[in-house]
Amino acid sequence: MKKEKVVIIGSGPAGYTAAIYTARANLKPLVIAGTLPGGLLTQTTHVENFPGFPDGVTGFDLVMGMQQQAERFGARIEYDEVQELSLTDGGCQTVRLASGDTIEAEALILATGASPRYLGIPSEERLRNKGVSACATCDGAFYQNVPVAVLGGGDSAMEEALFLTRFASKVYVVHRRDELRASRIMAERAMNDPKIEFVWSGVVEEVLGESKVEGLRVRNVKTGETFVIDCRAVFVALGHVPNTALFKQFIDTDETGYVILNDRSSKTKLGGVFVAGDCADRNYRQAITAAGMGCQAGIDAERYLECRHE
Repeated sequence: MKKEKVVIIGSGPAGYTAAIYTARANLKPLVIAGTLPGGLLTQTTHVENFPGFPDGVTGFDLVMGMQQQAERFGARIEYDEVQELSLTDGGCQTVRLASGDTIEAEALILATGASPRYLGIPSEERLRNKGVSACATCDGAFYQNVPVAVLGGGDSAMEEALFLTRFASKVYVVHRRDELRASRIMAERAMNDPKIEFVWSGVVEEVLGESKVEGLRVRNVKTGETFVIDCRAVFVALGHVPNTALFKQFIDTDETGYVILNDRSSKTKLGGVFVAGDCADRNYRQAITAAGMGCQAGIDAERYLECRHE
């Protein structure tokens, strides 16, 4: 069994910022990066709102820069997935990996982020990765000069729709309400783009097609009318589900699974267990807020270990 002072689970802005702070404190943190290093931010083409980048930066470059900075100070990265956790109050935390390794950590920082929320209908599941996607950056280029649809009404949906206009002949945005939840600047960009058409008050009843997407059957929630949208891909942008299933039995979460933190810090009810990033942030879910929470967790873990060894 390996023994570590600090283990960080997650490799997005929260995890890597925590790694930078704990590495600079000479704690030699081990980051369990998972199989998608960098998390969801690496799927974002252009980040315009992270301070210090006046011309913007790609999500991949931003996260990789954080990783390199953490490694410069002594952080170590392991590309593996966590299979099981055993958490205690003030004791060593046990992390079991898919590779079969077991690690004991004096301090554990959970920065597991959140995952895309899908509709949950059978036709969507059947056509997942056959035209149904949660990442326009990953899959948009496959749909050159054909119509596509985006589901959602927030900033993520607008970003997906705008990105897809580079490839698709038309982008339908299907939203169950009659107004957007997106920020004003993102909504205006999307509504002013001639390639984007909004389908208001619509809910998807079925993704059409057997082996590939051939359209959407949509119902208007106000009139009850059903109609078909002709499209060759569906990009789901309906928000996220916090990745807390591994540890919610040990620490407090709200009704939707987001971690409840104590005293506006990164501390959980278990001494030595800290949380940062989107798995504990149901309100903002931004790269900069995740990084700030990672900073908190790194400092809180450092102070916890100082007191533990006094």
